[in-house]
Amino acid sequence: MAMNLDCAIMTDEPANLVLEHLKRFQSSQDRIERRLDELLRRVANLEAGQASVIQHLGNLAAADAQQQLAADRANERLDRIERRLEMHDS
Repeated sequence: MAMNLDCAIMTDEPANLVLEHLKRFQSSQDRIERRLDELLRRVANLEAGQASVIQHLGNLAAADAQQQLAADRANERLDRIERRLEMHDS
């Protein structure tokens, strides 16, 4: 009977060892998954910020185009006024 008890203890040790390793692997995997989730959230925030910057750049380009059109119209008006007053460059 003592032989069977020793044999049972010996077979439990490798199973426990494997179980302990599996627990450590699971713990490490859980930490990696939490970190990955955090990194994914951070990347999503960066992408949202980048989209906002791109939108602002688009708005600035549109405002610049409007100002350029206004300046072009002012130059055209000034050219017409100078022609009427015969003040054009000779």
